Amino acid sequence: MSNTKIIIEERAADIGNFMVGRLLPFRQKRMVGPFIFIDHMGPVHLKPDENMDVDMHPHIGLSTLTFLFEGNVFHRDSLGTAREIKSGEVNWMTAGKGVVHTERTPDYLRNKSKTLHGFQIWVALPKEDEECEPSFVHIDAEQLPSWIDDEVSFKLIAGEAFGEKSPVPVYSPLYFVEIKSSKTKMITIGSHLYGESGLYILEGAIRSEGHTYGPKQILVAKDSSLCEFQIEANTILYIFGGEAFPEERFIEWNFVATDKALIEKAKENWTQGKFPMVPNETAKVPLPAPRLTKK
Repeated sequence: MSNTKIIIEERAADIGNFMVGRLLPFRQKRMVGPFIFIDHMGPVHLKPDENMDVDMHPHIGLSTLTFLFEGNVFHRDSLGTAREIKSGEVNWMTAGKGVVHTERTPDYLRNKSKTLHGFQIWVALPKEDEECEPSFVHIDAEQLPSWIDDEVSFKLIAGEAFGEKSPVPVYSPLYFVEIKSSKTKMITIGSHLYGESGLYILEGAIRSEGHTYGPKQILVAKDSSLCEFQIEANTILYIFGGEAFPEERFIEWNFVATDKALIEKAKENWTQGKFPMVPNETAKVPLPAPRLTKK
């Protein structure tokens, strides 16, 4: 990626039952366009007596994007949604003023060996939409625009880019693109991108400006219009980004907002049981204890 500003390797972090790699935010770069949080989840291989069980937890001020490479997750939320997501599909949940959801291994897989691997992504909402009504949309794999250019496969998972538009109903100008190549190729895509741009290498490697970058690295470009690199054979990578917001975003636990007061109110509401609950669910993730700050 030409004019790369920041390169950061994926770092491990414990989230619930899994070891995941936290990509955003990090110290040098809090957001890339509207993308404020990205976790690379897995791959984790679960035994028949091991299952994913993330109890009820709340969100405000963001949309969640779940995209699986492998495995199955059953999503339930306070809107009444009950939907399984499979590999290649997209779950897009907009929290707005507040939503609660759970993520679990589907019942028919709970006594079987299985693998779970994918992205969990948070996209911040524009200031004027951060307290909108919550919503949920599921997009099947075949609905996502995909094409081949010079033997390189592209898929637009969310947003607009390359003259294509994903059916995922985003709230601001952004893109999340999958690129796969079985051969070594030069990739020049800067003219198709806008705003801030990040690149994450899932498998394989890329070469740029005399350097080689491999899996579990995120590269953030200084200028997305100059995005050019050599993709090595058998590589899968993701380009994500878009227009940055003029206002700062604050993030605490599962909450994102332009005003810290909105986060404090959400914390209070969760503690006092004022969020809507998920039908037929009882277990809740408690609000984390405040972190101690060093004097």
